[in-house]
Amino acid sequence: MSKAADMAKTSVEGGFHVMWGLFVSTVISAVGAIILALVLGENNYGLYAIVLTAPNLIGLFQDLGVGMAVTRYAAQFNVENRAAQIRGVFLLGLIFKAVLGVALSLLCLGLAPYLAVTLFQRPLLTPLIQIVSFTILAQALVSTATSAFTGVEKMHLNSVMVVCQSIIKTVLAPALVLLGLSLYGAVIGTTVAYLVTMLIGVFLVWTIYKNLPSSALNKQDVIKTLKSLLKFGLPLSFSNIIGGFLTQFYAFILAIYVANNALIGNYNVAINFLVIITLVAIPINTMLYPAFSKIDPDKEHDTFKRVFQSSVKYSTLLVIPVVAMVMALAVPAVSTIFAANYARAPLYLALLAINYLVIAFGEYSTSNVINSQEQASIKLVLILVTVGVGVPLGIFAVSRYGVIGLLITLIFDGVPSTIIGLIFVQRRYRATIDWDSSGKILLSSAVAGAFAFFTVTEIRLPSVIQLLLGVASFLFCYIGMIVLTRGINEADLVNLREMTRGLGPVGKLVNVILVLIGKLMVALKV
Repeated sequence: MSKAADMAKTSVEGGFHVMWGLFVSTVISAVGAIILALVLGENNYGLYAIVLTAPNLIGLFQDLGVGMAVTRYAAQFNVENRAAQIRGVFLLGLIFKAVLGVALSLLCLGLAPYLAVTLFQRPLLTPLIQIVSFTILAQALVSTATSAFTGVEKMHLNSVMVVCQSIIKTVLAPALVLLGLSLYGAVIGTTVAYLVTMLIGVFLVWTIYKNLPSSALNKQDVIKTLKSLLKFGLPLSFSNIIGGFLTQFYAFILAIYVANNALIGNYNVAINFLVIITLVAIPINTMLYPAFSKIDPDKEHDTFKRVFQSSVKYSTLLVIPVVAMVMALAVPAVSTIFAANYARAPLYLALLAINYLVIAFGEYSTSNVINSQEQASIKLVLILVTVGVGVPLGIFAVSRYGVIGLLITLIFDGVPSTIIGLIFVQRRYRATIDWDSSGKILLSSAVAGAFAFFTVTEIRLPSVIQLLLGVASFLFCYIGMIVLTRGINEADLVNLREMTRGLGPVGKLVNVILVLIGKLMVALKV
């Protein structure tokens, strides 16, 4: 187990340093989105979300796998001490993505009247979609910069870039709204934030580029490098485009079938509150990939099996309680910020949170096993199954039941692929999840969630007091339940302490909670 524990600790530490930028930018963006929702109101915030659907969908095609190829070849040339060739990869990557980004931005610009008038039946959105279309170009160059930073192991520059974007958008968009520009202010602020971030990203890439050894690029070198980038990236881009399509497709059909802009505004406010879950879930999902990449399941089957089971158990142990708490306290959480506004958002938030329950059934671990072991065919099958279920179900449910129909679709569209993924891992690698542990954690979370829900429901206090009391009651009940059900044991406490030791202040906070659980286990003689 020592190798598994060492890998887990290394993955956690590495993931922590890589993810700080994403963490900070996500928090700032969530705060900015909440402020924007406050100043715009339900109707305009719904229209703002609709405006963004077109560039987000068209923007799926702004990469074509070139970004992944830039990362791959930059990393390879860096290891092989062929730094001069990295210049060519950076330069051609940026040029290719810039040309593609301009073309797609112009496409979105031209399609704006058709999208606004014919599809969305909201003619007033035409100029707004035209303004925001330039974010496609910005996204193309920002993603290229991210790929370049990753390839040469300078991810701190990516953190700088994404944090800058979050700050600019959070400050500028609400400020322009308050200055009287209303919906135009939100769209202009968002577009400017993307464009400024693009300039920052290109500048940071240039600072790396100018310090690399120079080498003349002739026509043959250019063609050869470009062919290499496309040959590597295009096959990979197919899965990524299909995988990203479903989310944007849902936003599209929501805009088409739901005429009430306020309901769409409520839905997007609920999405913003999911940051409470994603701040825990995304780092865990990110850290699992390198952990599985270090194991050969055929040669180290026992280690692989233990790491797989432990990864499911610990991700379930950390994420599912947060999911249950968000579901239970959705009403006071939304009311604390928006008072009586966005009255539908708590229900939407509770239903959205259900999607994360698949983590208890190995969703994150299974997908990371498939990715780390280069099982491209099964990955594509899982994506196609999800899209095959989601598209017809989404059209049927949203056209008849609106936002609720979409939420039902989101709950069920990934279930078949999760089951198939579990069966594949079990048959191919002879590994399965610890059903007993997942069941105990789910039970403990459900009981704690019900306890917190009824606690705040029966007490007539200001929303913020209800929220704080609900969090405290949930944690109290969950810790007690997880100890009583033996969902966690002494070995788990030791492993969790080792895994989180390198997380600085966060690790110390986690350790305090683990110590309390340990003392409770001793007191109850569990």
